Amino acid sequence: MSVLFISDLHLQVKRPDLTTAFSRFLTEQAPQATSLYILGDLFDAWLGDDAMDDLQQTVASEIKQLVDRGVAVYFMHGNRDFLIGEDFAALTGLQLLNDPCIIFLGDQPVLLSHGDQLCTADKDYMAFRQYIRNPATVQKLLSLSVNERIAMAENIRAQSQAANQAKTDEIMDVTPAEVEKWMVEHNVQWFIHGHTHRPAIHTLTINQQPAQRIVLGDWDKKGWMLRWDESVGFDLIDFSL
Repeated sequence: MSVLFISDLHLQVKRPDLTTAFSRFLTEQAPQATSLYILGDLFDAWLGDDAMDDLQQTVASEIKQLVDRGVAVYFMHGNRDFLIGEDFAALTGLQLLNDPCIIFLGDQPVLLSHGDQLCTADKDYMAFRQYIRNPATVQKLLSLSVNERIAMAENIRAQSQAANQAKTDEIMDVTPAEVEKWMVEHNVQWFIHGHTHRPAIHTLTINQQPAQRIVLGDWDKKGWMLRWDESVGFDLIDFSL
């Protein structure tokens, strides 16, 4: 029995190599697992279930094929694709997860998150996140035409890229105290997240016990996945795209 975790693929038309790599992953790696967890930012942008482009339709079809092969697929929203909704879930057969949530591997609880909520030192982003994820804001966004949403997304991205250039690495990484707070509150020794694009397995002490925070890697120059096996434990794996 194995379980796979991935995040931050940022699939987009400008990077056909990423879509090809994900297709290969879905046919070669994922069928060997009992379940696949996608912890956000599968797509570089998502303008709504009613605005899917050809690439997104193709990816949805390929995920459905994996589900039909008996692999359970779970999806957690990222900061780039938080508008993915129930229509996409129904189309693919995947299950949407709350952020954060707890799953069990063996008899051990494991905390899952996309990870952006942990970057509390980035005050501007946290304020923006609170605004953009407000249900009233989401409803307003989805009421716009697709072209209006495209224009808004491009404007937000340009502003974000400009702002990030002035931010230090520490500001854009998770806040260690926030990580510890979450793990203590949820009473877990394992925490898996993405978002920061800094793949690593960090050893911690939580509740006076050894613990691990595992950061998933982004798919850019290479791909990343985390495999959990009941007999082996966790293995953070990188591979060629």
